Amino acid sequence: MTRVLVIDYGIGNLGNVVRALQRLGAEVRLSEDPADLEWADRLILPGVGAFGDGMAGLQARGWVAPLRAAAAAGKPLLGICLGMQLLFEESEEMGRYVGLGLLRGRVRRFPPEAGKIPQIGWNQLERRGDHPLLQGVPDGAYAYFVHGYYCEPEDPAVVIATTVYGIRYASAVARGPVMGVQFHPEKSHRAGQRILENFLGR
Repeated sequence: MTRVLVIDYGIGNLGNVVRALQRLGAEVRLSEDPADLEWADRLILPGVGAFGDGMAGLQARGWVAPLRAAAAAGKPLLGICLGMQLLFEESEEMGRYVGLGLLRGRVRRFPPEAGKIPQIGWNQLERRGDHPLLQGVPDGAYAYFVHGYYCEPEDPAVVIATTVYGIRYASAVARGPVMGVQFHPEKSHRAGQRILENFLGR
């Protein structure tokens, strides 16, 4: 049974992520303690809310250095929504905040031409390449989004899916063991379930 650690850093509703993983047969531990990283086969960094608050929560609970070390050691890590944004170097959300720096690039606010901000609801994924995280997810599949900022990777090669909301932006990224999805797979029906199954190595 795959052991998945869902990182609790004091932000967002984590219950839906935990339940989605349990339905897929994973052994799940929701934890505020970085010592639990040793127990886990795979890590999930979920989250909703502001980038600065998210980094403050990670720092206060001592997650920053251990997460960087786990990623460097090759342990699979999936960031979801705010969790994906925190993988990057910095964000311009309500100031300038430094992120985990596991991926090069920054987080930017949608431009006015995107329309209503935040983006809330269903939108399509346009695949780039054939990354294992998206295996079995058809091009054009719908996923559920809630966000007012988007990730701008420095290296376009890390982008494995894009979505259009006023602009075309990276909605899924991956480099080595570090992966991120801007949408909520736990709320994205069949496509989201398949992505979580892929992350679990099913």
